[in-house]
Amino acid sequence: MSLSEPAAGIDLPAEVDLVVIGAGLMGSMTAWAATRRGLTVLALEQFAVGHDRGSSHGSARIVRRAYPDEFYVRLTGRAFELWNELENNSGTRLLTMTGGLDHGGIRDLRAIVEALTAQGVEHQVLPGAEAESRWPGMRFEKEVLFHPQAGTVDADLAVRTALDVAAAGGARIFANTAALSISVEGDTAVVETSSGSVRAGRVVLAAGAWLGDLGRAVSGLSLTLPPLRVSQQQIFHFARSAGIEEWPTSVHKGATISTYSLAGGRDGGPGGARKVAEHDPGGYDTTAGTRTGIVDPGARQRIVDYVREWMPGLVAEPFAEASCLYTNTENEDFVLDRVGPVVVCSPCSGHGAKFAPLIGELVTDLVTGTADPEPRFAQAAHRR
Repeated sequence: MSLSEPAAGIDLPAEVDLVVIGAGLMGSMTAWAATRRGLTVLALEQFAVGHDRGSSHGSARIVRRAYPDEFYVRLTGRAFELWNELENNSGTRLLTMTGGLDHGGIRDLRAIVEALTAQGVEHQVLPGAEAESRWPGMRFEKEVLFHPQAGTVDADLAVRTALDVAAAGGARIFANTAALSISVEGDTAVVETSSGSVRAGRVVLAAGAWLGDLGRAVSGLSLTLPPLRVSQQQIFHFARSAGIEEWPTSVHKGATISTYSLAGGRDGGPGGARKVAEHDPGGYDTTAGTRTGIVDPGARQRIVDYVREWMPGLVAEPFAEASCLYTNTENEDFVLDRVGPVVVCSPCSGHGAKFAPLIGELVTDLVTGTADPEPRFAQAAHRR
């Protein structure tokens, strides 16, 4: 990978077509998409590539088709095509397909079934007892929706792979290089960094939980971001009991708790532990700069209690735990929009990772002006 760190003799280019600020999942995929279209690209990461301070680290994130909204089901299909393209171009396996389960008393299975059916996505609805027989060690209430086109993506490896392919296409990636300010001058911008300045035709703000701070660092342009709630979430790894096979990914929305779980990937160790977490509101409000990284004991206990009740096939004591950041809009739709030469990229709300390569394409459309913002993702849609 053409990865540089600020040091004597290493200078930023004076001018590029595109500066991408943030080299996590969304920034790396944008760099990959932009280089495929022939743009000169500089990607800036304020920390080391693959750092664990944001929302793109870890070896396992859920990919799936199941949404109670046909709009997102359609987008997942396009995203899977691009995940496969990145795997084929790089020769690196990023996806592990396990199938996916949706269940729980407040999970709207009917709406999910209607959306999957409309998009021609294979699925089946099983009685709870049949699902328990099919996946021993899990418990279910009422009906269970299964669809085979689901599994996990290795987020860490995906970031590095996208940057590798982007670098092979000519992109330059500078780690440990913070963007300090963005000054808009007509239809271009000057990005001042901790390693010098660079002029760009377009700038993409893909800084995740730092987006609010970065937006305030833009001058010469009226950039009003929609409200973004940053929260720290906790995840836990549980070993599988003897004889328990790997399960599909699972989204469970019950009356008292909403969770997701998946194969833990490399983070789960050689025994293939299960990653289990609450979906928001399991976290607590924070900021990117002040989050502690300390796991909330209450969240740990809720998940331990959940595992005991709903996943008796796991050893009900986590052997590992970690935290990450969610950056949520009020309606959980993404923010992908352009104002002058600045493109805002916040595909967030705890469900954006699966769309990462598609986000790169949509953002590059905005950069090049080949498409207008998707209306649901425009900033104006978040101010109604």
